[in-house]
Order: sequence, then structure tokens, then C-alpha cells
Amino acid sequence: MVHVETKRLPLLKNETKQQTREYLFVGIDDFSRERYAGIYNDKSQFSAAQFLQDDVLVQCPYMIECVYSDNGREYQGTLEHLFVKSCYTNRINQKFTKPACPQTNGKAERVIRTLMEMWHERALFVNAQDRKLKLKRFIHYYNTVKPHKGIQGKTPYEVLDSYFKQNL
Repeated sequence: MVHVETKRLPLLKNETKQQTREYLFVGIDDFSRERYAGIYNDKSQFSAAQFLQDDVLVQCPYMIECVYSDNGREYQGTLEHLFVKSCYTNRINQKFTKPACPQTNGKAERVIRTLMEMWHERALFVNAQDRKLKLKRFIHYYNTVKPHKGIQGKTPYEVLDSYFKQNL
């Protein structure tokens, strides 16, 4: 199961209020705590589907059985909705939080908080492209170098490596 969430990013120092705000899409694997993230120009079904395809499925080395999200319009709709269609095409079930109850998606909410504290608030970004590059670097560090208390001091990469060695 992968928990997903979206956050509107703050303006960069050189940006004005008239400029389009960017959105951070995040995902966290329930088992390994592996993180996925991408920055997109809007909070739409198009961006959510692109995030699932480009930032999660392309990088994920295993089959995802379920995506757990809030009830945002970027994640739910009819079978014509691009995110829903992308889940259906990839045989991924969808589950949703209780309405107006964000704590039920606590893992994804915590991912956002951690990213904002450890990446966004500590880095200086030259421009939007630099912010995207530094996000990719941080996600790589987080998944492969930083030990996590919640998974016995291992990195998400070590958890997945151990799992695949035992189950292949």
C-alpha cells in the first residue's frame, strides 16, 4: 500500500504572488517507508496521474496493490478520471480517508511535514528547477542513507533489499 498526499509549496524568494504556485505530490510505501515525490504545476487529476506513473510506478521495484489517499479531486472520480484510470490500468486498488479527517492518512501527512522541515526549510533554491533537483537528491538520501527508527534503524532500501533476498 502506498499512501499519497499533495501540498501547495510556498513561493520561492524570487517569485511573486502572481506566479503559479507549485504542488508537491508525495507517496510512502507502507511496508518499507520508501518515499516518492514530485513537484507539479497544479493539483489536478493530470498531475496526480503523472506523479503515479513517473515518480512512483517507474521507480517502484514491486507491485503496488493499493493507493491510499484523501478525498481530493486529484485522486477520485469516475473511470474517466486520469488518476483513477491510471490505478485501474495498473491493477491498483484505491482506498480513501474518512472525509474531513486528515489524521487517517497520517503517514503521508508526516512525509510532508518531514520533507518541509528537512528539505524545503533548510535549502536555498535558485529557481523552481533547482528545487526539483534538490528534492530528487533528498529523496535519494532519505531512501538509501538515512536510518529510520520506525524500521529498526534501517533505510527503506535495506528493508526492501532484505525482503527480496528472503523471498526470491
